[in-house]
Amino acid sequence: MSKRLLEMCVQIVEAQASAGMMSTEEIEESLRRIYKVLQELDAVEEVGPGVEPVREVAKKLHPAKSAVLGKGPYESIGENSVVCLECGAQFRQITANHLKSHGMTPREYKKKWGFRLKDSLAAKAVSRSRSDAAKVRGIPENLKAYQERRRKKST
Repeated sequence: MSKRLLEMCVQIVEAQASAGMMSTEEIEESLRRIYKVLQELDAVEEVGPGVEPVREVAKKLHPAKSAVLGKGPYESIGENSVVCLECGAQFRQITANHLKSHGMTPREYKKKWGFRLKDSLAAKAVSRSRSDAAKVRGIPENLKAYQERRRKKST
């Protein structure tokens, strides 16, 4: 085990942990993953520079994020999860609280990554279940009735 690589790995994970809340399991996984990536980068450096191996290593570091980058922002919204385009983490919904860890508001995030302001940052299944719950409560019909009453009042 290279002491230099281990020290670099610890510094990277310390920076990640200080930027946001990480569980013990997340720290352990991050240490393993980053150490492996650093070993691969070190091996690439010994063999000589090559564009393709470095891309492969980057994909291993953030597989979800690298799969989404280069495509439209809507590719980050899946059936059961949403990928944060800032850090590559997967969630059922990207919340304002998570975006605070990146120093952003939902509006800034949407603007930066090309979402429309009215777009939801939730997985498709979450949006669908909310829609179904609203229909069960009668919200669409109540909203139409309310809009009709307001229209009649204003004329």
